[in-house]
Amino acid sequence: MGLILLRYGELALKGANRPLFIRRLRHNVRDCLRQNRIEGQVESVGSRLFVHTGQVEEAIAPLQRVFGLVSLSPATEAPRDLEAMAEEAVSQARAAGLGPGQSFRIAARRADKSFPHGSPEIGRVLGAAVVRATGARVDLSDRADLTIGVEVAREAVLLYSRVYPGPGGFPVGVAGRVVALISGGIDSPVAAWLMMKRGCHVIPLHFRHNDIEAAKFLDNVNVLGRWSYGWRMLPVVREQAEAFGPTYRRLRELGEERWTCLMCKRTLLLEAARVAAEYNASAIVTGESLGQVASQTLQNLAVISYGVPLPILRPLIGLDKAEIVELARRIGTFEVSIRESQPCAYLPPHPLTQGRIEALERLLERLGETGEGEHEGAGL
Repeated sequence: MGLILLRYGELALKGANRPLFIRRLRHNVRDCLRQNRIEGQVESVGSRLFVHTGQVEEAIAPLQRVFGLVSLSPATEAPRDLEAMAEEAVSQARAAGLGPGQSFRIAARRADKSFPHGSPEIGRVLGAAVVRATGARVDLSDRADLTIGVEVAREAVLLYSRVYPGPGGFPVGVAGRVVALISGGIDSPVAAWLMMKRGCHVIPLHFRHNDIEAAKFLDNVNVLGRWSYGWRMLPVVREQAEAFGPTYRRLRELGEERWTCLMCKRTLLLEAARVAAEYNASAIVTGESLGQVASQTLQNLAVISYGVPLPILRPLIGLDKAEIVELARRIGTFEVSIRESQPCAYLPPHPLTQGRIEALERLLERLGETGEGEHEGAGL
C-alpha cells in the first residue's frame, strides 16, 4: 500500500470545533476516493490526515479538489533511524532525477520532540548523503530544484519530494446551505465555487429563459460537482417567464421599461428566497462584481436587494473580470461559460444605472406592492 500525506490549514485554528471540521474533512476525502473508484483507507494522526492506497498516482488529482486540504504529498515511511532516513532521502533524490548541476534542500519537521536528533542535524546528515550519492549541491532557499521533506512523528518518519497544492478553505458541509443563482455566464459558477470553498452546501438555481443557457448551466453544475465531495449538487430550474413575466408586462403598461433589469433581478432574488425556504438554506449567492455592468452599481445593488428576506452573499464583489476569468479557468467552468450564448429576452434599450430606493418604493406602489418593512436583512 502506498501512502499520501494530506495537510490542512485553517482547520488547525478552530479550537474546540476542530474535531467537527476534521471529521467532515475525513468524510469528504472518503467520498472523493469512493466517487473516483479508488480503494483506500483514511486516518488522522495528530495534525495530519493520511490516505493508504495502492492507487497513489490516480488519487492525486481528485484529492486536489477536496476543500479543506492545502496540499498533499505521496510519502514513504522510514524507520526512526538517521541512517535509514538518509537511505530513503537518497532514494527520493534519485527518483526525482537529481544530479550534478542541480540543487536541493532537506526540509525537516520534528513533530515528536522525543526523537534524539533535531531538525538541523537531520538536515545535515540527510543532505550529506544526498550530495555523496548524486553530486547535487545544497541550496537552502526556495529556489532549490528539489525539496525533500522529512516529518518525524511518534509513529513513523515520512519522507516526500513532491508537494501538490489543494484548494484550501473549509470542508464542504461545515457552513450550512446556500442557494446559488447560476446563469450560463462566467461569473456565477465562480461565486458558487467560492462559497463551496468556505464550507457551504450549494444548491444551484437557474432561471431558464432559453435552452442554450440552460444547457450551459447544467454542464457547469457537473463541473462544480467534481469539487463538491461530501455533497451531491442537484440542479434546481425555474422558468424566468413565470417568475418575472407578470411584472414585466406591468412595467410596459406603466412605461417603466428602464426598470426591467433591476426589477427582474429583484424578482429572481425573491424567488430564490422561496427556493431557499424549500431547501432549508440560509442565504442566497450571486455572481455580482461591483460596477461590472449597469445593474451592479452600489445604488442598483441596494435596489435589487430591497425586500429580500435572506442575506445575499456576493463573493466576487471586489474582483475584476481578469481575476474572475482566472478562477473560472482553474475551476474548469470557463470553457463551458464561453460557449455560444443567447441574450436575455427582457433587455431594455436604456437600463437604469442609478436606481434609488425612494423611486423603487413609488414604483412598487404603482405595481401593487408596498415593500413596507421588507427591506430588513438586505444583501451583504
